[in-house]
Amino acid sequence: MKNRHAISNPSARRPSLRRLSAGLLLAALLVPCAAMLVLSGCASGPKKPPPEVVWPLPPEKPRIRFVKSISSSADVSAKATNALMSLIAGSDTATGLSKPYGVHVDASGRLFVADTGWRKVLVFDEAGKKFWMLGVDGLGVLAQPLAIDTDARGRIYVTDAQQARVVVYDHDGNYVNAMGGHDHLAKPVGLAVHDAAGRVYVADTREQRVAVFDLDGNFIKTFGGPGSLDGAFNWPTNVSVGPDGNVYVVDMLNFRIQVFNPEGEFLWKLGSVGRGFGQFSKPKGLGINSAGHIYVTDAAFNNVQIFDSQGRLLLFFGEMGAGPGQFWMPAGLAVGPDDRIYVADQFNRRINVYEYIRYPDDPAGEPAGEIKADTPPPAPVAPSAP
Repeated sequence: MKNRHAISNPSARRPSLRRLSAGLLLAALLVPCAAMLVLSGCASGPKKPPPEVVWPLPPEKPRIRFVKSISSSADVSAKATNALMSLIAGSDTATGLSKPYGVHVDASGRLFVADTGWRKVLVFDEAGKKFWMLGVDGLGVLAQPLAIDTDARGRIYVTDAQQARVVVYDHDGNYVNAMGGHDHLAKPVGLAVHDAAGRVYVADTREQRVAVFDLDGNFIKTFGGPGSLDGAFNWPTNVSVGPDGNVYVVDMLNFRIQVFNPEGEFLWKLGSVGRGFGQFSKPKGLGINSAGHIYVTDAAFNNVQIFDSQGRLLLFFGEMGAGPGQFWMPAGLAVGPDDRIYVADQFNRRINVYEYIRYPDDPAGEPAGEIKADTPPPAPVAPSAP
């Protein structure tokens, strides 16, 4: 039915004179305000461009540049309308992010955001100027989406922590199947698709392990288990597959990133607890670019740390705040096909987008990144629940 909120009481359909008068009065007040806003906007001339935000600051060579933030459907969809005009005319308003957690960008550049406030995945298609939601109803309905990835076929994989499953959709968002369930998963959070190995890796925070499935959803095995030794986990959250084919896992409460081969055999690790360079307080998001650089968000430091493929710290960027490029509890992170960095800025209700800056005179291999000894990471702020 089109109208899901039809009123059964016929008398309720006849607005009272008092309510009608109040509505007319509100319109009379708002229309002149809207006209004044339009006129003032016309008189003010072109908008001043936002300041350039880069890391590190000159005279060092900047390596990271803040590009933009995405916070609602108005940022990509031509159909989005102004909220004030919506109040006056009754037209549709833009859909804004509520509490973004996981983030992913597919091969065609579509941005997927797992929003725990909406309890859905919000899809921003900038090239197609479209916005839609994934997991609204039917067999693929979502309850607590946390992570998203896509495979070479264009299929979309979403973890649902509440339903203890991974839901799979086709490129257009139609339900395909589901994997996991309570037989194999307890609280799935992060996931990564490994096309070359034909596997899906799912971080199960409650069971302190990573579950492995094939691309058709068949369970293969698990690796890990509770503990602090190499290969064990204490609250694993996010997973990523690097260009080297290895599997990287955020081991949050062991304050490290662990690296495994596709079979789940431990290879090496980076990070430790503390406030020093390359240390963590609350690591969450994880992404790896085409050069093998490892990006890790820290929700307590409100920054992103960048490591090379050997685990050496190159640079960190971001700080606490609501301004351009700043963070308030960053969560998920994704690296797009063009190596742009997308970070879920959770409490600012937006996705921040950055680009890695390359220079013609960069040496082959690992680009350099300056770290200044007099600029340590900031003190952690009060942590939030994942």
